[in-house]
Amino acid sequence: MAVPPAAPEIDAFTRPFWDAAGRGVLLIRRCLACARAHHYPREFCPYCWSEDVDWETASGRAVLYTWSVVHRNDLPPFDARVPYTAAVVDLDEGPRMMTELVGCEEGAPVIGMALEVAFRTEGDGIAIPLFRPAVRRR
Repeated sequence: MAVPPAAPEIDAFTRPFWDAAGRGVLLIRRCLACARAHHYPREFCPYCWSEDVDWETASGRAVLYTWSVVHRNDLPPFDARVPYTAAVVDLDEGPRMMTELVGCEEGAPVIGMALEVAFRTEGDGIAIPLFRPAVRRR
């Protein structure tokens, strides 16, 4: 029996996040009670527990917090992608996000380096946010 590829479970609550990703936009949640942003999307604030939270367009800018090159992963679809760089980034808006780092040679990532969001469309048509080194703008 074939194992289906890893895909996010999209429901009515997370649909705005995935629809925005399909348009090349990264969304985060912001609490309207305490004003703190958070990611992954939740229906309540993980800081003050308020349910008064809303979607917000993120800048797409981040800095690299930590990373690791994955050389072995037996789970589809990741087994076909090795080696890949798993990363945790600090979004400019404050939340920390688990992601994949692309466009950076193995061994080249540097903690604190500037990153920008990019999107990869999977075979099922779902756009996945990931990060790449930021392009310097003049």
